[in-house]
Amino acid sequence: MILYYTGTGNSRYVAQRISEALGDELISMNECIKAGDTSSVETGERVVIVTPTYAWRIPRIVRDWVLKTKLAGAERVWFVMTCGSEIGNAAKYSRALAEQLGLEYMGTAQVVMPENYIAMFDAPEVAEARQIVEKAQPDIENAIAAIADGRAFAKPRNNLYDKLMSGPVNPIFYSFFVKSKAFTANDTCIGCGKCAHLCPTGCISIKDKRPVWGEGCTHCMACICYCPVSAIEYGKKSIGKPRYHIENLQL
Repeated sequence: MILYYTGTGNSRYVAQRISEALGDELISMNECIKAGDTSSVETGERVVIVTPTYAWRIPRIVRDWVLKTKLAGAERVWFVMTCGSEIGNAAKYSRALAEQLGLEYMGTAQVVMPENYIAMFDAPEVAEARQIVEKAQPDIENAIAAIADGRAFAKPRNNLYDKLMSGPVNPIFYSFFVKSKAFTANDTCIGCGKCAHLCPTGCISIKDKRPVWGEGCTHCMACICYCPVSAIEYGKKSIGKPRYHIENLQL
């Protein structure tokens, strides 16, 4: 069973690659999370969790859903984490999650994909993004091979910087940065509601044909990056930046 969570499609793309190669069923955690569905999932012995990296750890939204959901039949779990640069010491927290679930931890693999976090960084233009995805292929193939063979992933880098970012920086980042109040929609908004439809936490509502952000935002960037008319901004930090989602690459 392949379980994935995604904001702008990177993790979905990687999860689909793994699913197609292994012949394993694919389930979107986004849909389950938004629906509040924590009913038991028949996973079989092998579970692969594919997720983006949020503040150098597995996203809290993913952790919380997995802890509430019975993974029936699961015995071993592999974590595959997409990121814009590095996952830090995320493996420590993935291992802890596996232990809480009572599953054998088979490691955490890093796959560098195009950056989407335009609340802080720059997303690449289409041509560069395609190059990044192409460069990621060996890492995806290595992850597939390890899972197919039942092998644990190689241990990722774990230096002082990684420990710092995944350790004390993560909670500070969530406390001070992961908020929805800076999101706005300008006058080019067409009121299509795509942002509300894609929001995995359901924190966006449409009022008077404009999006309104409430509590529970997880900074997945789906709303701002999938807006068909680029009407959404994150304060001044996103102004003029490319919007990235995987479908733009036409892979």
